Amino acid sequence: MLSLLAACQPALNWREVRPAGAGAVALFPCKPEIEQRQGMGLAQCETAGRRFALSWADVPDPSRVGQALSAMPQALAGKLGQALPPGAALQVPGMTPLPEAAQYRLAGAGGVTQLAVFAHGGRVYQALMTAERSEPAAWESFLSGLAIETAR
Repeated sequence: MLSLLAACQPALNWREVRPAGAGAVALFPCKPEIEQRQGMGLAQCETAGRRFALSWADVPDPSRVGQALSAMPQALAGKLGQALPPGAALQVPGMTPLPEAAQYRLAGAGGVTQLAVFAHGGRVYQALMTAERSEPAAWESFLSGLAIETAR
């Protein structure tokens, strides 16, 4: 699979990353920097004019996970000064099925931001890609490389 991705996107060097404490695996096109604090973390990198990030946070009250998933894209859209478009279906292997799990595309004068929000138990995740223009192949590669790690 990695050789196919490399052939389609020669500027991107895809690699599987398992950020400590995330409970997830992601396919990044560059080596991410990883930051962690109590109950949250961020893995991010920039390459070829694109920024990729995976963030995660524990929600203290598991009954509020759906609310957290709804709030995350709304906050980003507000920060970008845009209305949040309807979300598209999202399936990440191992995620907790919730109606609030979705992916979004925000386009403006500053470029295109694509994000996905999902959860596993009491932990919420946000995957993000920003670029100057729409990059469907890069987003699909990033999104399809996400999975919740299962106990071994």
